[in-house]
Amino acid sequence: MSSRPFELAGSPLFVAEGIFAAEIVEECRRRGLLAGAYALRRPRGTTFVRRLARDLAEQRKAPRVLFRRGLALLRAEPAVLRRQAGLGARPAPAREVLRRVADLLAGHPHHH
Repeated sequence: MSSRPFELAGSPLFVAEGIFAAEIVEECRRRGLLAGAYALRRPRGTTFVRRLARDLAEQRKAPRVLFRRGLALLRAEPAVLRRQAGLGARPAPAREVLRRVADLLAGHPHHH
């Protein structure tokens, strides 16, 4: 694992997103930097269709390969969500995550 420093430059808030964001939840909590940690909980079928449409549009691999990859990711999704929850991220629908981030930006923290 590699690391690199980053400066907040006076910002009151930073957002880490992506599949590995949950990896830093505990360290941020330990340092008193955690305002919230969420894992997107989306309908799996919707995610599958969106991912497949995007991947087919990008044409980086054969459609059969993309479909198989999409199915594998669909099956793995519950385990990924469980792992993120185990690292301290709270599963929530996108609408709720966006609302909570907007509240934080507006200065109305909800520490969850």
